[in-house]
Amino acid sequence: MTQTRSARCGQRLSFLTLERRPADRPDAVKRERPGDTDVTWWARVPRRRSARCARGADHAGPPPTGFALLPWLLMGLGSFSNLLQGKAENPWIGGLGLFTFNSLYVYVTFRAFHREKRQSLSTRLALLTMGLVTTGLAVGYGGNWLLFFPLLGLATGATLRGRHLGRIGLLLAAYGAVLAGLREGWREAPNIGYATFLSCMVTAAILSLSEAVRELRAAREELARRAVEKERLRFSRDLHDLLGHTLSVIVVKSEAARRLAGRDLDAALAQIGDIESVGRQALTEIREAVTGYREGSLSTELTRARSALAAASVEPVVRHSGAPLAPQTEALLGWVVREAVTNVVRHSRATRCEITVESAEERVRLTVTDNGTPTAATGTDGTGLTGLTERLAAAGGTLTAGPAPAGGFTVTAELPATPADPHAEDAIPVALES
Repeated sequence: MTQTRSARCGQRLSFLTLERRPADRPDAVKRERPGDTDVTWWARVPRRRSARCARGADHAGPPPTGFALLPWLLMGLGSFSNLLQGKAENPWIGGLGLFTFNSLYVYVTFRAFHREKRQSLSTRLALLTMGLVTTGLAVGYGGNWLLFFPLLGLATGATLRGRHLGRIGLLLAAYGAVLAGLREGWREAPNIGYATFLSCMVTAAILSLSEAVRELRAAREELARRAVEKERLRFSRDLHDLLGHTLSVIVVKSEAARRLAGRDLDAALAQIGDIESVGRQALTEIREAVTGYREGSLSTELTRARSALAAASVEPVVRHSGAPLAPQTEALLGWVVREAVTNVVRHSRATRCEITVESAEERVRLTVTDNGTPTAATGTDGTGLTGLTERLAAAGGTLTAGPAPAGGFTVTAELPATPADPHAEDAIPVALES
């Protein structure tokens, strides 16, 4: 029945009524008809019906409470009828036994849907008491009272799940069959034994499957939550690296333009043109960062580093030797150059900055060294260097930063020629169900 309902929901959600409709309708979704060029068609989606189907899909499966097992107590109506008709000897004792069994059944089955509760000592003692009460009623009354053994098997299967349940179910079925044979004859014994074993094993299988489905659903939601957090971290990290460097360059070039405006108008206009170019490039990079497809280029970052350092009155010295690098390696090293140069421009008060790239067959080494103030070169928050350390570690590399022996500050990055994770610099695109 659940599968049928899911199929109907799927058909309702996929059904789209095509009609000419203005775009300002809140329930209109734009669709293009194949072959149509001049006519825009709109699909009307019934939102309330879709929401009901979504809620039904989220709550598919057996209810995770003991109410699902309460209807089986109707098997005890025969015993209750015997009490009302006066066919049972000692009706007060029988009524007390019936009330005790039903109370214990409700207590055990409702606790069976919580792992901690069903594994507690009180639940096990209640189940054992149910077995004693069932034995007493079966021996004392027989007949319809023997049907309490299948109910006992149901409660046992709901509570005692695990690898030993099969043996317990067989022992309980054999025990019920022997008592039924001694009380009502051996022709009745197979029926009671089979019903007891079947109710025990089927109940355990269904509830275990239902619990596994709920755990898988919870695990899926947790994975989705972590994926969203990872994407947020990627975006905040990229935004920090992009805007930190770009805004630093804009500030430095603006200061240079202000200084040059009074004595060299052409040079000031050149700086203003650079500011415009940097701003446009920043917009492009932010769009790429949002979509998650931005890939850095080491040569581009080195060119920008020269321009930013020169505008900040820092002498740039760039050395690049060795074999060509893989695109993933270039992207990671480009991030390192961007962050290190940003820190030099913003914090170091240096007059010279050396950037050295040495590429070998197995390892690539990047070093950024300045002659500024070591305590200030680290920045104030360290967010950029921390993010870069995580990125390089994911690709099998390392990042170290600290005061240089001869003074100043040094940032050193080492990477394998082929990164361990080719996509370590990018976040994994996330697609979640709405």
